[in-house]
Amino acid sequence: MARAVGGCGVYVSDKPGQHDFKILQRLVLPDGSILRAKYAGRPSRDCLFTDPVMDGKSLLKIWNLNKCTGVIGIFNCQGAGSWPCTEKKAVPEQLVAAELSGKVSPADVEYFEEVSGKLWTGDCAVFSFNTGAVSRLPREGSFNVALKAMEGNVLTISPIKVYNEVIEFAAIGLMNMYNSGGAVDSVDFEVESKTLHVKGRGAGCFGAYSNTKPNSCSINSKDEPFNLNAQNNLLTITIPPASSSWNMAISY
Repeated sequence: MARAVGGCGVYVSDKPGQHDFKILQRLVLPDGSILRAKYAGRPSRDCLFTDPVMDGKSLLKIWNLNKCTGVIGIFNCQGAGSWPCTEKKAVPEQLVAAELSGKVSPADVEYFEEVSGKLWTGDCAVFSFNTGAVSRLPREGSFNVALKAMEGNVLTISPIKVYNEVIEFAAIGLMNMYNSGGAVDSVDFEVESKTLHVKGRGAGCFGAYSNTKPNSCSINSKDEPFNLNAQNNLLTITIPPASSSWNMAISY
């Protein structure tokens, strides 16, 4: 059965006729491929010596890396069950019902240098799957996340890089997918034409952080409309359903 915490897919092992398509559509692309991260998910350092299931106060944070971004899943698992072979009692109902808060930071993603590269400004674009919001944070910055019991969220952490000394850009990926950054395979910059080439796969709403409004955007050599929100620098482009793989050209 497809299981989820607060709408965030955890694993899929469905029986025929018991599919939760709302979850599957955020995990699996139409061609059957999955936006899988590079490694096995691992808990953040500040979760290592806590009990995110039975201590009534701790959230669980799991981090991973994609080819160009980091990703953090944060969950309130309090009251989800109890550990076997332990005398510890289950979490009291009043604590399970309480909303828990915790800090999330880009620094929760280990080995971030694998995706940051030499052009990194030191800041990151942080995209929240639940809210659709994008914010800019320094590597060691943090913000609070509040979750009720069995709620969760997935955050894409993308390094903001500077191109041609003035263009600050960070690919977020397909914002309709849990692991949005898993849709991005590469980001390259062509100096002479001042064009960013983003290669990826899957259809839907592609998002990126951009401090400058592009002159044009195309997908597989076809011009496409785009929108730049001046308040949060969120650039969005709709990738047509027929585009299982694409090469996006963003010209400045």
